[in-house]
Amino acid sequence: MRARTQGPAGCTPPAFCPFSHEKVFISSRGYPPCEHRPGPDYSPHRPRSGRVCAGRAGAGHPNPLTFYGFVDGYYGYDFDHGNTQSRPGFLYSHNRQNEFTVNQGLLGMRYDDGKVRGAFGIHAGSYVKANYAAEDQVFKHIYEAYAGFRPFAKAWLDVGIFGSHIGFESAISKDNWTLTRSLMAENSPYYEAGARLTYEVAPQLTLAGLVLNGWQNIRESNQAKALGTQIQWKPSGKILVNSSTFYGQEQPQDSVRRRRYFHDFYVSYAATTRLSLALVFDVGKQQAARPAGDNGEKYDTWHTGAVFVRYKLADKWTTALRGEYYNAERGVIIGSFAPAVGSPNAFIRGGSINLDYAPTGNVLVRVEGRVLNAKDNIFLEAGGRSRDTYGNVTSSVAISF
Repeated sequence: MRARTQGPAGCTPPAFCPFSHEKVFISSRGYPPCEHRPGPDYSPHRPRSGRVCAGRAGAGHPNPLTFYGFVDGYYGYDFDHGNTQSRPGFLYSHNRQNEFTVNQGLLGMRYDDGKVRGAFGIHAGSYVKANYAAEDQVFKHIYEAYAGFRPFAKAWLDVGIFGSHIGFESAISKDNWTLTRSLMAENSPYYEAGARLTYEVAPQLTLAGLVLNGWQNIRESNQAKALGTQIQWKPSGKILVNSSTFYGQEQPQDSVRRRRYFHDFYVSYAATTRLSLALVFDVGKQQAARPAGDNGEKYDTWHTGAVFVRYKLADKWTTALRGEYYNAERGVIIGSFAPAVGSPNAFIRGGSINLDYAPTGNVLVRVEGRVLNAKDNIFLEAGGRSRDTYGNVTSSVAISF
């Protein structure tokens, strides 16, 4: 399944900050030029992205208009691959193999004077082609486009297209601990369209409520709206706890209604100046198709988890490990948004190891090896056969400005 949308039929450096990916809370203050601040999506939702250096509007006053950019070029190779350059259909980032290409090229601008803010960014690449395939052509290359203001102190109301409030990982590869995305990140929203209200209860606690068009779709596909919430709590400088929810009717208008419930939880812990840990767990339920004659209510359930370990080897070198699994009744979400009665269950587990090198403040060179193992033979290999194990290597050079 390549297109995930359901449309009609961190760290933002003064330098690159490759080792400081923790999410940042909304600030009620303005930001001096080139200071650490939220990136293109300055909600507390996903790790940040983009180098943002404002010119001086005057002595001691930052320019409220800033610009950012990011390019991620990569080459990947799949072992015993089939006669194709495409990776398995449930992978959307870095999804090409044996091909030099660009995962994402991004340019954008934003405005923030402390009372009013807005952002507009466009992007292109293999990630965009795969993940926005179901969107209308006019929207496919919009990374973000929203306008907002402060309805009252310590709150922001934004309307438009923005990064998802769900997940530990983002679409910007440099802001993630690993080069490729986990299975849970690939099969949950990267972006959303709607209205978002955020409120900073305290410096350690931020709340958000959202009304959305749906589960990662810019264009509305039915007459229902989806709801989302987020709580981010940072009890200390070392711990960040996140809880995000989603509820919506996620089928086209002419299809049978299937309500979807979802919860994303993660906690990250900076154990030392070199060692960081993160635990992520997602669970969801969606109304399921029923066998003929069965009038009861049934739900397909999926749950997925991942553990991340990141270690700074030296000043410019970092490594990261990831272990993960994905379990879905009748392959819901990862195989189909609307699985049939007889669809098989899906179970995939795997691991990866990452090595990162940051030669300068705004360049990141990465190599990752990854292995996945499924319950069934779902991975295509040479000769048209299939097997239950899949392995790849991915390399990347990314620059931010």
